[in-house]
Amino acid sequence: MPVSLTVVRPESREPRVVETGTTGLDLFGTDRTVVAARVNGVIVDLSAELHDGDEVEPVLASSDAGLAIVRHSCAHVTAQALQRLHADAKLGIGPPITDGFYYDFDVAHPLAPEDLKAIEKVMSGIVKERQRFVRRAVTDEQAAAELGSEPYKLELIGLKGSATSTEGASVEVGAGELTIYDNVRGDGTVAWKDLCRGPHVPHTGYLGNAWSITRSSAAYWRGDQRNAQLQRVYGTAWATKDDLVAYQNRLAEAARRDHRKLGAELDLFSFPEELGAGLPVFHPKGGVIKRVMEDYVREAHIRAGFSYVGTPHISKEGLFHTSGHLPYYADGMFPPMDDDGQNYYLKAMNCPMHNLIFKGRGRSYRELPLRFFEFGTVYRNEKSGVLQGLTRVRMITQDDSHSYVMASQAADEVKHLLRFITDLLEDFGLDDYYLELSTRDTEGAKSTKFIGSDEQWEKATAVLEQVGRESGLDLVPDPGGAAYYGPKISVQAKDAIGRTWQMSTIQYDFNQPARFGLTYTGPDGHPAEPVMIHSAKFGSIERFIGVLTEHYAGAFPAWLSPVQVLGIPVAAEFEPYLADVAARLTEAGLRVEVDTSDDRFGKKIRNAQTQKVPFMLIAGEQDVAADAVSFRYRDGSQKNGIAIDAAIEELVAATRPPRR
Repeated sequence: MPVSLTVVRPESREPRVVETGTTGLDLFGTDRTVVAARVNGVIVDLSAELHDGDEVEPVLASSDAGLAIVRHSCAHVTAQALQRLHADAKLGIGPPITDGFYYDFDVAHPLAPEDLKAIEKVMSGIVKERQRFVRRAVTDEQAAAELGSEPYKLELIGLKGSATSTEGASVEVGAGELTIYDNVRGDGTVAWKDLCRGPHVPHTGYLGNAWSITRSSAAYWRGDQRNAQLQRVYGTAWATKDDLVAYQNRLAEAARRDHRKLGAELDLFSFPEELGAGLPVFHPKGGVIKRVMEDYVREAHIRAGFSYVGTPHISKEGLFHTSGHLPYYADGMFPPMDDDGQNYYLKAMNCPMHNLIFKGRGRSYRELPLRFFEFGTVYRNEKSGVLQGLTRVRMITQDDSHSYVMASQAADEVKHLLRFITDLLEDFGLDDYYLELSTRDTEGAKSTKFIGSDEQWEKATAVLEQVGRESGLDLVPDPGGAAYYGPKISVQAKDAIGRTWQMSTIQYDFNQPARFGLTYTGPDGHPAEPVMIHSAKFGSIERFIGVLTEHYAGAFPAWLSPVQVLGIPVAAEFEPYLADVAARLTEAGLRVEVDTSDDRFGKKIRNAQTQKVPFMLIAGEQDVAADAVSFRYRDGSQKNGIAIDAAIEELVAATRPPRR
């Protein structure tokens, strides 16, 4: 009997009458850009049978949902290829991730680069075979019988629907019925199978040549270091070959901009093994950048009504019980230090100590908003596997502030802080950003990490959401990403090559004021409890420097450059002349060096370009005779015979820091 469907596309809704048994492949099978179907809002395989009244929408390979399907399908092909090469390999999990996928395996030996090339070769053959992905529903007993030689799959079957099923396992198995996907050859024989919820592309040929295996690493089963260590194979997959090439080009550009490489080449910072992982040191040139940033943000805070304070790096443990950090954040803190039976902790946050300053004397509503600010270095016990140069460290210098306000002032204070942050980002050249609103989980295992009443969370979240929407910026939800004490807005900034970085944060805290017993005298003469709003404008100065280094590829704006002007004499006899010019520039506030090395003139120019100095000041015989200099800019252009006074005027203007 006929079946009535509605085919939904962005530009139309098309009623269709089709035969019973019609599938998504029948509707879209000739269009290889369609990899699945969204039926009544649920994404299913194109091979799924459609029913009367269904609304059917094609899922394009280029969409986020489509890419996840392509990547997960490619993960299955990776696993099939590896088991063809290593028959004793045991399967872990293989979810899609940002820009790609991975699959975990228990294999006898670590995988070498030649192993990855062999996997790719076998994968190419599987793709050419156009093996169909065929979904089967099975009982727990059937799944256990079919996958009896796969211990990790058996564990997942036992965890079906459990909240403890973590780190991508939901891709393999969830609550409800179990399903296995068979990879079926053209002759109908099953080439391989895996426990999986799907969906998948119709057949392996859909993957074409738009994929690549990228690397391997060690990984603990289900992300727990108490479990077995597996081998993780990473890959990437895209809708088209052009998309893959564009991604590979982005990776190459990212490698060129890697702040760890540039930090060494430009002599900015390093990570001495003697100190330990995640503990950078800033060299003099990197110290200049750090100091200029600190000067900028210190002055900006003072202009914005903040009072500068200072607090210790350690405290007795009781303070962090009061704040809630030890009950709710202990895993992020370093172990305690024992001082004659009294435990002390390195601080992971500055807020508990700012609360003590607030509590140090009586406060009136007339003082509010009361704003404290400091450069507070905090210490987080980050796992070594997640450390990433300056962008993920264990020593974090925050331009940390806390505003104490009446509840009626909270929205205006958040607006004030958000304007501060967006002005700062634009001054530093990060002018493409959006907002992310992090809220609590209300269900599941993670819900226990949040404290406070439903009413408090709803009120706090409503304030942040209102301000975020009124800002006119995109506001993206982040369920479960809140701090234990309240929701937050984070500013997500895009760099020069389109990568997104979490930068500044604003957090609404209704918990710590109560835990510390903070009060002020209200307009009615009675004690009232303030709202506390946390904010870090740079977020982490270390992270911000790492992001800026990659954003500018080391060619910092002139006002931020460690060396703003490099004097280059054409010959040694002109060094004294340039030294006098440099002294005048230094007196005018510029950071100047003169290259007095034995290198030839051309080599000095190349060195300055390598060091990405904004301005080269050149002096030769004609310049000295005319009491002038020649300019060479970072882009290679040049102006000759500029009078010294005019040169100083131009350089002072070009290196002036932004000030709102």
